[in-house]
Amino acid sequence: MNKVTARGIKTPLIKTGQNLAEIVVNSLLADADQENYQLHDGDVIGITEAVVSIAYNNFATLDEIAADINNKFKGNALGVVFPIFSRNRFSMLLKAFARAKKELYLLMSYPNDEVGNPILKVEKLKEIKEDVFDDKVYFKHFKDYLHPWTKMNIVDYYLKIMKEEKAKGKIIFSNNALDILNYTDQVLISNVHEREKTRNLFPKQTNIYTLANILTKSINGSGYNSEYGLLGSNYFTREKVKLFPSHNEDLLTTIQTLIYQKRKVHVEVFIYGDGAFKDPLTGIWELCDPVVSPSYTKTLLGSKAELKLKYLAFNELKDLDESEFKKALLERKKLNTLQDSLGTTPRRTLDLLGTLADLVSGSGERQTPVVLIQNFLK
Repeated sequence: MNKVTARGIKTPLIKTGQNLAEIVVNSLLADADQENYQLHDGDVIGITEAVVSIAYNNFATLDEIAADINNKFKGNALGVVFPIFSRNRFSMLLKAFARAKKELYLLMSYPNDEVGNPILKVEKLKEIKEDVFDDKVYFKHFKDYLHPWTKMNIVDYYLKIMKEEKAKGKIIFSNNALDILNYTDQVLISNVHEREKTRNLFPKQTNIYTLANILTKSINGSGYNSEYGLLGSNYFTREKVKLFPSHNEDLLTTIQTLIYQKRKVHVEVFIYGDGAFKDPLTGIWELCDPVVSPSYTKTLLGSKAELKLKYLAFNELKDLDESEFKKALLERKKLNTLQDSLGTTPRRTLDLLGTLADLVSGSGERQTPVVLIQNFLK
């Protein structure tokens, strides 16, 4: 059987300090025995990033984040540029920033953030005559605006967080990052995928960091991420965030070894966060993490170049019988030229696997933080 399958694997509730490799392997093998299927060479095991961070105790409190902000920025003012419009992703970070700096300026892009979360109705923008405006102007025109999914006004929510932490300041709406310099030269770039492009806009004398530069090492015993800092972090409790995992190659190789010892097959393993799915209705991109997969076995590097089977079947190879068609198809795959006009758009294998795994595992309530993908690499 060569069909591609993806299975969500249930595990026990995973807690800090537990042996995650053993939990993953035991849960997978128990499912295979119960459902009567076999593991094969080249099968892929995905593990959601949340349980990796939990098992490895990779957390940070708001006070620890605030301490690192104060380590990097002088004075009492801070400009935060192009944040994501998300309670889960950014509200806790904003709370920590407001705790550290009592003069806070938030520069928000419009009509949406980097991944497509909207904050206003585009049709009403013509009522505003300026390209740059503040929260007072925003509420005059958009006070009733609600996010299509969360049904809340994130601008109002962010202002309340600043007020709760007794931080003064304002929200500025602009698509020019340099407008923050009208308020402060202490700048924290907060977008994800365009962070370096945004950083490079600023003059050298600006004291500037990105979210990837905050908490790159432990602060007072906190967790940390040496590569991505606060990027990929999530709400965990009212005073704590879960950090994005990194450098977990030992976990992956341990799982490979255990599976081989028990079933004599060689599997590939990766950790995944957000998939790269983009909602066709709202245009919101799922990928708020810096990458789809922060850790993976090296065989998973590369791109898949696939042939358009339907095109070949009804055009160049239409006169061949089934056996001849299969033979010709194999020859085409051997050539495997990514620039072939008959090929589908080449995409990174990890991005495809991570998106599939994220859709299969779904929300945490399914209790399937492990996904087995079979025949994808063949």
